[in-house]
Amino acid sequence: MLFIVAALLLLGVVLGTVAHAPLSFSLAAGVVIAAWLGIFALRERNRRRHTQAH
Repeated sequence: MLFIVAALLLLGVVLGTVAHAPLSFSLAAGVVIAAWLGIFALRERNRRRHTQAH
């Protein structure tokens, strides 16, 4: 329960920060985060394929 409260508090702080940041900065940060998550997902997918085959 404490973890959920901390996560919601952190989410509120991050959303508050994004609300005051310029739109171009927010979009650029969103693109960087999306690319990072996409690369991570592809690496995990490839790693699981290789470990299951052997």
